[in-house]
Amino acid sequence: AAEVRLSRRRWAVVLLFSSYSLCNAFQWIQYGSINNIFVRFYDVSAFAIDWLSVSYMLTYIPLLFPVAWLLDTRGLRLIALAGSALNALGAWVKLGSLKPQLFPVTVLGQVICSLAQVFILGMPSRIASVWFGSQEVSTACSIAVFGNQLGIAVGFLVPPVLIPNVEDVEKLAYHISIMFFMTAGVATALFILVVIVFKEKPPHPPSRAQALIQSRSTEEYSYVQSILRLLRNANFLLLMVTYGLNTGCFYALSTLLNRMVIHHYPGEEVNAGRIGLTIILSGMVGALISGIWLDRTKTYKQTTLVVYMMSLVGMIVYTFTLSLGHLWVVFVTAGMLGFFMTGYLPLGFEFAAELTYPESEGTSSGLLNVSAQIFGIVFTISQGQIIDRVGTKAGNLLLCSFLFLGTIMTAFIKADLRRQQANLDNEQT
Repeated sequence: AAEVRLSRRRWAVVLLFSSYSLCNAFQWIQYGSINNIFVRFYDVSAFAIDWLSVSYMLTYIPLLFPVAWLLDTRGLRLIALAGSALNALGAWVKLGSLKPQLFPVTVLGQVICSLAQVFILGMPSRIASVWFGSQEVSTACSIAVFGNQLGIAVGFLVPPVLIPNVEDVEKLAYHISIMFFMTAGVATALFILVVIVFKEKPPHPPSRAQALIQSRSTEEYSYVQSILRLLRNANFLLLMVTYGLNTGCFYALSTLLNRMVIHHYPGEEVNAGRIGLTIILSGMVGALISGIWLDRTKTYKQTTLVVYMMSLVGMIVYTFTLSLGHLWVVFVTAGMLGFFMTGYLPLGFEFAAELTYPESEGTSSGLLNVSAQIFGIVFTISQGQIIDRVGTKAGNLLLCSFLFLGTIMTAFIKADLRRQQANLDNEQT
């Protein structure tokens, strides 16, 4: 049996991953958080700016399987290098789009960043399993997801502060250039750190479950067979749909938040960003608490169901308080919604890793993310059209109905905790 030992480098690896994931998520939402300003600067429709966010979701779907195959066959380090390099490249390309007629260049930069995201989203549960022990694996996964959420939070907070809503196009270009230069500098520094710090795996396996996987010969493993086994796993399929519904709602809400708030509170771009920040920060607290709770209790099914139900309650409350005319009420309800809806993200990854052990965490979380991107595209486009034609309440009620469906489906998932069982069996033998 291989010696099980924890590596001190594990925290540096997960924090570095979290940092470049943060930078990539910031680039996803940096346009949507000041949608109305970019609409005027590039002289395009609000729908065209929404598509800069949707491009992240569209790119992910066809590229998931090639990237997941690379993760399984070539390992973590190559995927980390590719993700951080593409993230930096996309940030530099955007610097070539600082004139109103250069909207296609900013689209190209965003598409490159969306390619980077394919190399990022499936990593949290894989990094947690490869580097962390059985008593800290859920907490580590939460920290890895944490970076992505913090990036969205910064994306809501920073653009409205850096780019004021001024009429002068030259001034606007100057302020946009500051944001793009800062992003490119940070992304490049993070890529250099990944080259230096990020290793494939620790010298010793961190848990018995991981030792079993590492002892398996590569000839025994077939990527296609792994996917087929996952798609025959009824509990995982249920989780895949419910995760997609919840996270798709979150993507739509994040992309369209600026439009919803400005609709009811004209001229409040900065507060719209702060409401987005509140959603994410409270969600990060929820994600961290749920990760620690799972490591202590291992109650995956019960915790997932409770958090899903509370996401539905939060969405209903937010829907009916948005139009009351009191911004402080929107801050409170958005914070409650974020705590549960964003807090659900690492729960889904970890529950999937339990249900599908010993299959690759990169493949299971990748399939969850494909589901999330598909629902995210459908919900963003549908809700955007409903908001334009009917109003914000009707658009939010659409999301409520799908969260209700997801809550019912979550109740039917059986808690078949295979990874926990493998650790227990090994301890007993």
